[in-house]
Amino acid sequence: MQVADKKIVRIHYTLSNVDGEVMDSSEGQEPLAYLHGTGSIVPGLEKELLGKQAGDKVNVEVTPEEGYGELNAELVQEVDRAAFEGVDDIQVGMRFMAQTAWGEQPVIVTAMTEETVTVDGNHPLAGQTLKFDVELVEVRDASEEELEHGHAHGEGGHHH
Repeated sequence: MQVADKKIVRIHYTLSNVDGEVMDSSEGQEPLAYLHGTGSIVPGLEKELLGKQAGDKVNVEVTPEEGYGELNAELVQEVDRAAFEGVDDIQVGMRFMAQTAWGEQPVIVTAMTEETVTVDGNHPLAGQTLKFDVELVEVRDASEEELEHGHAHGEGGHHH
């Protein structure tokens, strides 16, 4: 069976940056399961897996446009420390949920002064070319429930 929309796909993967540094991997874990065609994985990888089948191994390079997007300077903001009321020890690298006009947005602290904290709402992999080494483990039809819920269930997928 080939990868196509409305198929559940299980993959083992290693994600590296262009310097070869491993950023994420399913090694030692269950394969990642996702519903193809729903945007559950980055568009560039999803596009390259189309038509593949169990047992195939692929190496995919994904540009920022087809991955987590380009860096958006508007998502980097300097905020008054008072916005972090109740947090005594703010450190670079800490993650918070910020209230924005379009809802909650995850941000990471990237810099600080005595009066301000700089936060970045970009995805940590935004602006980066990504390299995926993928082994397709299984391709199967999605169940009605998986189609209704919009994601894979069971091993490597969502558990209700």
